[in-house]
Amino acid sequence: MRQHLKIFKAVGDRNRLRIMKMLEVKAMCVCEITDVLNLAPSTVSKHLSLLHEADLIEDRKEGKWVNYSLPGKSRIPFVLEILKLIRFSLEDDSQIQADRKKAKITDRVKICG
Repeated sequence: MRQHLKIFKAVGDRNRLRIMKMLEVKAMCVCEITDVLNLAPSTVSKHLSLLHEADLIEDRKEGKWVNYSLPGKSRIPFVLEILKLIRFSLEDDSQIQADRKKAKITDRVKICG
């Protein structure tokens, strides 16, 4: 039950849902996510930590950046079901649409240097 509670806690926040919907578009680093959400990097890092702890995202170091993405597979079948549910949800939400549009054009080199 503990893992299920982590998952529900992770998806029970507007900004974490926004992050997950952006990661459907592409893998992103903290500075890109920060730019789209207009939040402090520490806040974004906390959101990413909770999503990662729930197995809803994965990270991969690439040069000086850590890229966050949705997992292709999971050791927890329930995670895959939640990801599927989220993938087909909120498509008509104007905030999600704006986030996804901005995520497509964010350029980490310009933002983070």
